[in-house]
Amino acid sequence: METKQELSEDNKKRGVLMVKSNNTKQGWKTMPYIIGNETFERLATFGVIANFMVYLRREYHMDTVSAATMINVYYGVSNFAPLLGAFISDAYIGRFPSIVIGSLASFLGLVTLTLTAGVPSLKPESCSYIDPVNHIQQVVNSCAKPNKSQLSVLILGLGFLSIGAGCIRPCSIPFGVDQFDQTTEKGRRGISSYYSWYYTSLSLVVVLTQTVVVYVQDSVSWVWGFGIPTFLMFCSILLFFFGTRLYVYVEPQDSVFTNIFGVLVAAFKKRHLELSDGVQDEMFYDPPVTGPAVSKLPLTDQLSFLNKAGIILEGEIDLDGTPKQTSKWSLTSIQHIEEVKCLIKVVPIWASGILCFISTAQQPTITVSQAILMNRHIGRDFQIPPGSIAVVTMLTLGIWVPIYDRFVVPILRKVTKHEEGISLLQRMGIGLVLSILSIFIAGLVEQRRRDMANNDHKNISIMWLIPQLAVMGLSEAFNTIAQIEFFNKQFPDNMASMANSLFYCSVSGANYLSAVVVSMVHSLTATNGKLGWLTDDLNQGRVDLFYYLLAILGCLNLVYFIVVAKRYRYKQIVILNVS
Repeated sequence: METKQELSEDNKKRGVLMVKSNNTKQGWKTMPYIIGNETFERLATFGVIANFMVYLRREYHMDTVSAATMINVYYGVSNFAPLLGAFISDAYIGRFPSIVIGSLASFLGLVTLTLTAGVPSLKPESCSYIDPVNHIQQVVNSCAKPNKSQLSVLILGLGFLSIGAGCIRPCSIPFGVDQFDQTTEKGRRGISSYYSWYYTSLSLVVVLTQTVVVYVQDSVSWVWGFGIPTFLMFCSILLFFFGTRLYVYVEPQDSVFTNIFGVLVAAFKKRHLELSDGVQDEMFYDPPVTGPAVSKLPLTDQLSFLNKAGIILEGEIDLDGTPKQTSKWSLTSIQHIEEVKCLIKVVPIWASGILCFISTAQQPTITVSQAILMNRHIGRDFQIPPGSIAVVTMLTLGIWVPIYDRFVVPILRKVTKHEEGISLLQRMGIGLVLSILSIFIAGLVEQRRRDMANNDHKNISIMWLIPQLAVMGLSEAFNTIAQIEFFNKQFPDNMASMANSLFYCSVSGANYLSAVVVSMVHSLTATNGKLGWLTDDLNQGRVDLFYYLLAILGCLNLVYFIVVAKRYRYKQIVILNVS
């Protein structure tokens, strides 16, 4: 694959921001800058959001449902934005400019949130704060609520962070992959190692944010707790720019979405044509693959009605007998047809991840609210910050992944004769089972916590949350990593950004669905003067029943996943001979 040395005339006219590269693929030489940027960026944004539930309740005096809804909406927007970011990146500006724009937007968002912590007029007037164990409901009601201006500044900061997430998340992994030569064995090994380092750095970041940064926010000050991540984001931007001379820059190609709609429109126009038995490549439009792709998709008979979009009619043959594409809305290539098939086949699998991530969506909201009400003391003086308890999930993931790769996979490989030990879909299924188990354990623990608080007037230890969070870490180790790998491997090369954005869209869907479920449960159960399951005072609510409801939904989702997984056929590719 050739390195793009200069901008094409078309991209110059569009004003695409691209730095000229005067070297070939540098592989690992660029990784300190790319992974370093990614590490600092996530350390900054996660550092602010990890303890945000506590910030909203203590500093903005929001009730549990309002704070949880705001966080779920933010997570939903920031995880849906990568889909739009992938479209703009792939079709118009490229991955490097997208990461630059996203980094600057994230920095502005962090600066804004730091100002909300440091400028008194940007948040409600402070009131005496009593630990939630001592009747938090009365304290919250006695404090001033945020006005529209204060909420607007808060939402502005979260909006900038969402823009940053939309630009960075779909491009970070593909931009790193761009630095390796996928046509060589060395390059492919480098890409596999890059994924491992990416996951490792992500796990390390979450551990640091949920311990050190959360401790500073909880025990020192919110200004320092937000200011440190803001400074780290600034360092991230500088580090990323230091590598500009080494990076390989792949120019934006045709819009993936335009190609998708082109296939659908052409197939509809030719819906009356008959397909002969079997797949005959000579009937179909099959030009050479252009752009950054290093593999080609052969024509398949699955979803064969789409194959009609590539049938060459009499008016689509040139004088010399070669096929010509007069319009992409009438004739599309085999490559584009198979790309659409990849998307359609993946969507049912993708949908199953939404309900799986609902359990994860409870960690920064309800789980943190539970932690506030529990005994968080270690020794006489030290208290675990409520937002830090979720670190158990990432520690479990970080410990299990190398054990699984080094020891479990070789054993499974001998038994199953499968190169990866077990298939990606099997790993995802195990993750779904573990997510159900995690949420069921959460229900049992909450039932125990509530009974002890109400009947014995005792606050059980925060350590009771460890089992559910540890199982959730195992669930993410199987399901989350398998999903990311599944999307990247089952999508064509030129849809890499979309593959990554699709994962974040499932997280987004989970957060939106979680917000809807929380609101519905609160509305349906808080009737006739009853407090309902999800009240501001969890001791008077029934969060345990809410968890059991999520477990039932998870079981239904597991049945759905088994059905669609059995029907799924993995992508076939032909490696191109690229010099």
